[in-house]
Amino acid sequence: MKLVVDINVLVSGSLWRGNPSRLVDALLDGSATLCASALVMAEFEEVIHREQFQKRLKQRGQSAREIISRFRTAALIVEGPAIPAPSALRDPDDIQVLACATGACADAIVTGDNDLLSMAAFEGIPILTVRQALEKLGISAA
Repeated sequence: MKLVVDINVLVSGSLWRGNPSRLVDALLDGSATLCASALVMAEFEEVIHREQFQKRLKQRGQSAREIISRFRTAALIVEGPAIPAPSALRDPDDIQVLACATGACADAIVTGDNDLLSMAAFEGIPILTVRQALEKLGISAA
């Protein structure tokens, strides 16, 4: 299953336990394919390097560089087409997630962002919560 995963889920799953962590494990072990564009990866790198996450990284015995390297190794890098922003989209950065999903012919977009979730689907690609994605992958959710 090819998934485009929003930055909020990737960061949460990299730094804390719970359903996002289960999804990140599935992406890194090949149970699902992480699809990302260069722009999505750049945003993830910027966010995971933020000062507010450095203490948590240290507590987990990880570095931002290690996490980024694992995602880059696991990810299928695609380029999304230029697409017009849907009227329901309030965060302009979300357009990159939608474009990436379109370019990857993704099976789903996974997010915790209520603006994206309220759309339910984009160009026929379902927009799922982490719990819904785990269920589709046959992984028990907490």
